[in-house]
Amino acid sequence: MPRLTDRTVAKVGAVRVGEVNRWWEIGGAAHGDVYDDRWRRMEARGEWVHGEADLVSWFEPASVLDAGCGTGRVAIELDRRGIDVVGVDLDTRMLEEARSKAPRVPWILGDLTDVEITAPGAADGRRQFDLIVLAGNVMVFVEIGTEAAIVANMARHLGPGGRLVSGFRLGLSPLTFHDYDRFAEDAGLTLEYRWTTWDREPFDGGSYAVTVHRRPQDV
Repeated sequence: MPRLTDRTVAKVGAVRVGEVNRWWEIGGAAHGDVYDDRWRRMEARGEWVHGEADLVSWFEPASVLDAGCGTGRVAIELDRRGIDVVGVDLDTRMLEEARSKAPRVPWILGDLTDVEITAPGAADGRRQFDLIVLAGNVMVFVEIGTEAAIVANMARHLGPGGRLVSGFRLGLSPLTFHDYDRFAEDAGLTLEYRWTTWDREPFDGGSYAVTVHRRPQDV
């Protein structure tokens, strides 16, 4: 199966989350249909484009929050696989594209630093997920200085034993893997895995990593 590598992710870009200018400055202000067309061309060339969904599915979560979902590529594939998924993004155009493709999936407009996914009857009214995925370089496209707040807010939306999965490449922002691990630790999460690709290849010390942090079971 072809790999979804850091080079592929970097070429396609990432969804805009947090500060609008970060997306415009680094990723380019592509409309949702243009963004999707890049993935369609890759798929037509025989490249596998569901590496993130494969990894998420490997953990067998019942519920997933796709944080920084963009046009819904990952969330829609997870929904197709029978997983209860919610997508959140700050880009209204991307969300409109996602909603047009999968109207039954809940698409939420919000900033990852403070978005609240609600659930009637839940503790504090906040929904908790088995897994939250930050795919497509989301963490290096957010407003610089908000990374810790984003990780903390994602941790609040994890149920006991829940996992936060992110993939990002160094060099697009000041964020380092050490910083990210520290933010996760401050939010009460423990480092569980770090891989070089979404195919779970051992981390080689390079500039791209897929990292999994976990919330303790007994919280």
